[in-house]
Formats: sequence, C-alpha cells, structure tokens
Amino acid sequence: MNAPEGGSARALKDTAEGRDATGGERAAGRPARRGSADPVRALMHRHHALCAHAVDALEIAAGLEAHGVTDRTAARFRHRDVFSLAEELYARVPRADQGAAAEAPGGGGAPGDRPAGGPGAGDAYPEAGIPEAGGRPVRGWGGRCAAVLQLLPGAVTTATVAALAALAPPPGTAPRAFPAAPATPAVRTAVGAAGVVLIVLAVRLAVRSGPLRVRHRGTGAARTAALWVCVCWTAGYAVYGDWLLGQLLAGGPDLPSATPRADVAAALALSLAVLPAAGCARWFARRGRRALATSRGLEEFAARVRPLLLGATLLFLGALTALLLGARAVLGSHGAPAPAVVAPAALGVLLFLARLLAVHGFPEAAATGLACAAALEALAAALVLSARLPGLTPLGLPVETLTTAAGPAAVPAVAAGVAALGLLGYGLRVLTGACAHASAPTGPAGTPRP
Repeated sequence: MNAPEGGSARALKDTAEGRDATGGERAAGRPARRGSADPVRALMHRHHALCAHAVDALEIAAGLEAHGVTDRTAARFRHRDVFSLAEELYARVPRADQGAAAEAPGGGGAPGDRPAGGPGAGDAYPEAGIPEAGGRPVRGWGGRCAAVLQLLPGAVTTATVAALAALAPPPGTAPRAFPAAPATPAVRTAVGAAGVVLIVLAVRLAVRSGPLRVRHRGTGAARTAALWVCVCWTAGYAVYGDWLLGQLLAGGPDLPSATPRADVAAALALSLAVLPAAGCARWFARRGRRALATSRGLEEFAARVRPLLLGATLLFLGALTALLLGARAVLGSHGAPAPAVVAPAALGVLLFLARLLAVHGFPEAAATGLACAAALEALAAALVLSARLPGLTPLGLPVETLTTAAGPAAVPAVAAGVAALGLLGYGLRVLTGACAHASAPTGPAGTPRP
C-alpha cells in the first residue's frame, strides 16, 4: 500500500479496464474485453480493509485520494467523482466484525484470512488513517506530558535570559551584588551559545510530540536539514536581524569589536508561543475530523474547514501578539515601533502555518514558504552589501527606502508576511481535502521526521 500515487492510479485504471497488475488479461485464454460488468467489485477486494473499517464514506474518499484517485479515475468506475465512488464502496462492503477483532489480541489475524490486495483485518490503513481494529491508533506521549514539553522552549529561553541578565548587572548596581557571576565577555558568550543550543533542542523535542508531531512519512534527511536551516535562519534574523541590518546600512559591522544586540522580547515571545500553537493545531485537527464525520460531501466539508483554518490562524495570531506585548512590557521595551511587533508576529504565523501544513501531509509546501522568507531576508542583506561596490549603489536603494520609512524591522515583516500569506492561501486549498485530515499513524522508528 506504499506504492507511489501514480502506480496506484495506474493499478486502479487496470482494475477498471479488467486487467491485472501486470497489464495482461485476468484469465489466460479469455478474449480481451474493455471493461467488466461490475468494475467496482475488484476495487472492493483491493481496498477491502479500508472500506470495512471506515467510519463513513469520506474516510474511504480520503484513502482513495491518497492513492492518487481523481474524478477522472472515478469516471472509469462509472461514477461522477471520488466521493460518489466512495459512497458505493461504503454501502456495499459490510462493516468489520468487532467481535472477531476482539478475539485476536494483535488484531492482525492469520495470514490466510487477509483480503486480497489490502492489509489484514486488524491492520492500520496508513493512507486513510484508519486505526487498528482492536483499539486506538498509536500515539506519542500523553497530552499532559506533551504540554510540558511544549512549555520547555519558553522555560529554557526564560532561564537563558535570566542567566545573561545576572552576568551583566544593571547600571548603578554594585559589583558585590553579583559575587559569583564573573561577567566577562567570554563567559557571556559561552552562556548565550549554550542557551541557543538548549533552546533549539527544546523546540525540536516540543514539535515531536502532541499535535505538532508530523505523523506522515518523512521527507528525507537532506530536506529535513534544509527545513531546520530555514527555521533557524528566520528565527535568528527575528532576534538579531534588526541590529545586523542597521549595522550594514551604517557601513558596519566593525568586527570583531561589535557586540550584537538581540531582540530578547521577540525571542521570549516566540518560544512561549509553542504552547498556544499546539493548542490551535489540536483545535483545528479535532474540528476538522468532526467536520469530516458529519459532512455529506467534499464540497460541504471544504466549506466547513476554511473558516476553521482562518479561525485557528487568527487565534494563534492573537495569542502571539499578547505574548509579544507582554514580553516587551516586562522587559521594558514596550515603546518599540510597530514593525518591531509586526515582524515577529508575522514570523510566528509563518512558522505555525508551515508546521500545520507539515502535520497534515504537505511538508514540501511548508519548506517552500520558510525558504522564501529566508531568501528574502538574505537578499536584503546581500543588496546592502552589494551597494558598497563601485557602480552598484542603486541596488541598496529599495532596502534603504524601506528601512528609512519603517525601520529595519520592516524587512523581516515583509518577508515573513508575504510567505505567511502564501502558505495561508495554499492551505485554504489543500487543507480542505479529506486526505489532509486522515490521521496517518506513525511510521517506522527509522523514518526521518522534521
């Protein structure tokens, strides 16, 4: 069942036309014929486990979509669309016997009892997210433990900020008030570097559990590494980008004597926003599954999911904005210009939408959105540097004009905002499909996950 979508679609076409998987006729010696009297019967045998364990016709439609079945493929089975084909399969295939499934502890049964062309009666059906017949699908750690892990990035960031503040006594404080804190630049750099490493590890641990965990098949180690590079770049630019761009526009930075100035409030708010992101993702997933169970058609389901996606995005944006304003008030930087708040808010929404798309089976789109934002931010710095070369001064004019009008924070605000709007538009199209809300089970232990 893990064949490519194109191969599965070709197999379904051969089934509809009366051929076997090799492209030949089913029975040697029989005259070739274009179709069979009941082409759906062969499809019933091929996807018997999916149809027997589905809770409704939309579950079957999700599995067929995952196999690459389109409305054109459904027409070969004499149906107008995939949902109509799924309705017939749901009506014709009897429900799985729960009593027989309960007798087998593993739910798998004997190998000879498995229907042809599909998993065993108790096996999970990965493409449609059907759990094992004997119980619930395999999940990660419990909800409470996952919530603790999602609080971990904020806690580590808070501890790092407190440690750095202790190493740099505020002006007017006697040095003896910090007798055990050797406030040397080397120590501060070491503490800051250790804090960054711990924050990255905490974030990675938080997104590998609970509703932010990607349960679909991994995208490969190289693509996962590229995705994390984009995440680290955009997050690092949100913290140090304003200082770096200001230094570049002023002719600097004067290395190695320059001391980077971090936007601590943005770092603290973004790390604390992991928990509300998980809550919004869980709300969207549950509401989406509920809409999947109660909708009478794919169009009705799509109409129900679009407001859910917009609501989850706005809910997270409101929570992140409150965290940003609260962090700036606590840290004494509440008088920052509006772009200084808009930029990390736009980045937070971009990261939320990217993770939501990855969780629901679209990691390529998530990586593309993050890569676009990172590329725009890197391009702005490259243009400013290129403008220093003879004859290339006009290259830096767009960045200089934007920063003069709205400050250095306008660059990440535009970059992350454009990428977030692109992902939102894409999500309104792909997250309204039934296959996007089929909770795929976890893959093998060796499967790489972003």
